[in-house]
Amino acid sequence: MNTNRTDKIVVVITQWLGIALLAALTIWGSIYFWKGYRYQHTNDAQIDAYLSPVNVKVGGYISKIYYKDNQQLKKGDTLAIIELDEYGLKRDAALAELMGSRAKLPILTANEETQSRSIEVIRAQLSGVLAKLEQQQHEYQRYKNLLADESTTQQKFDHVTASLAANQSDYLQTKASLRVAESKLNDLKAQRAAIAAEIKIKEALLERQMLDIRYTVITAPFDGQIGKKTIQEGQLVQPGQTLAFMVNSSEPKWVIANFKETQIGNFKQGQKVWVEVDAFPGEKWNGIIESFSPATGSRYSILPPDNATGNFVKITQRIPVRIKLTDTPEKLTRLSAGMNANVDVIND
Repeated sequence: MNTNRTDKIVVVITQWLGIALLAALTIWGSIYFWKGYRYQHTNDAQIDAYLSPVNVKVGGYISKIYYKDNQQLKKGDTLAIIELDEYGLKRDAALAELMGSRAKLPILTANEETQSRSIEVIRAQLSGVLAKLEQQQHEYQRYKNLLADESTTQQKFDHVTASLAANQSDYLQTKASLRVAESKLNDLKAQRAAIAAEIKIKEALLERQMLDIRYTVITAPFDGQIGKKTIQEGQLVQPGQTLAFMVNSSEPKWVIANFKETQIGNFKQGQKVWVEVDAFPGEKWNGIIESFSPATGSRYSILPPDNATGNFVKITQRIPVRIKLTDTPEKLTRLSAGMNANVDVIND
């Protein structure tokens, strides 16, 4: 009697369990097919952000480091300092060369003034020589006429002719000296232009040395969070070497979702998206489709597949889709680059 009652209870429980299981399967199947109709889903997605390298602009030994791993930084915060001694010596040498070039200007000015006075003296001499020459030319003409009238001797006329030649030679010599002095003054003026250009070069070299000195202080280029520290005090760094990577807090994060090529046929820019991150299960972020990759992910690999082979097997490719997150910045700060995500695109 009790056995029959127990069997009946077992049968009833089994029936209800079967009904419950069937209902659960029905509900699950309905949800699955409804989601398949309503959404396009992928779990091949990650949070992405711009990772900006912080590079060294000048080489040298690290004397001090002021940041730690994963530290939040403000623009202009000092990250590290490179030893200054070598660059200080280069600055002093460049400054000394500049001062030496500038010291040439007063000397050149004095030489120009001296040369200008010499030109004035030669011009005054030239006026005197010219006056003597003109007087001697008149004397020569007078004695020439006297000789024609036989009123003077040939010896006297020859003496006047020689004096005229001497005066002409003095005039030409003084005139040539004036041209030489004027040419030298022009040379000095040309030297002034050359020295001015030399000073410009030395000033630029000094400014470069001052710039290198400023580069010995490495600062944060923007507000953000720095990653792992890869340098130590006393380490030798080279120009262009990357010290760390920073994530810019002012730049928005986004999602790269790799959908199958069979899923994106009806996708379009601006289409609404839901994003769920593995780190925060049950919480959703809103987004929209921003752009589509011009090629499949396999085409960006180092060795892209070559399908022109005899053993070709067709494989469904995936297209990277960039998704813009539209939530508030406060909510987006919880996301980190590289986090895995699940993405559902709502079919319109």
